[in-house]
Amino acid sequence: MSSSPVIEYYFSFISLWSYIGSRRFQRLTQETNAKVILKPIDLMYIFSISGGLPVKQRSTQRQAYRLIEMERWRRIRDIPIVPQPKYYPADPSLAHRVLLAAIEESGHDDHSVQEYARLGLEAVWARELNIADQGTIVGIAKEAGLDGERLLERAKSESVLADQEAALTKEAEEKQYFGAPLYSLHGEPFWGQDRIEMLEDVIKSGREPIVIHDTE
Repeated sequence: MSSSPVIEYYFSFISLWSYIGSRRFQRLTQETNAKVILKPIDLMYIFSISGGLPVKQRSTQRQAYRLIEMERWRRIRDIPIVPQPKYYPADPSLAHRVLLAAIEESGHDDHSVQEYARLGLEAVWARELNIADQGTIVGIAKEAGLDGERLLERAKSESVLADQEAALTKEAEEKQYFGAPLYSLHGEPFWGQDRIEMLEDVIKSGREPIVIHDTE
């Protein structure tokens, strides 16, 4: 495999597990000099077509166990977490479109773009901010080093950015992905932040990707 792997990263700012894995994923990409292609998607739509349920529609047993898992991973990843954020699940689409506008202008590799992607997750799950709020979006964009006001205006006024988010969501659907985060390396999908170590092994071992072809 290439010494500079390319990882497609499907995620959403309202994805708890994308947040939990975000710092570990960032370290991995830095250690391996990987190029990350950021792909924000409409997670609720992906749930709706793949058998997943929003948290509040899950059984009480599953909701309770999710909180236990959240605490386990908080300790493992050594990160702050708000277990039940006040503004979850806010609509992240406008914040996603700001990210897409920033990518269009500066590229996926730009430090401020990458930092905005990380801060968008942190805003929901560590800082209990409303990711649908325009002031919040501008604030985290500025914190990342981006021109928040200008990017927000682009996100609000340019329909092509909404089309891009929809296209990325459709892409995930067509690839039969069903949640976030989803890391894809050479066509091999790794679903869930608890697969980061598996992803790391593939990058460092150089093994060929596992790709299952439909035989029907």
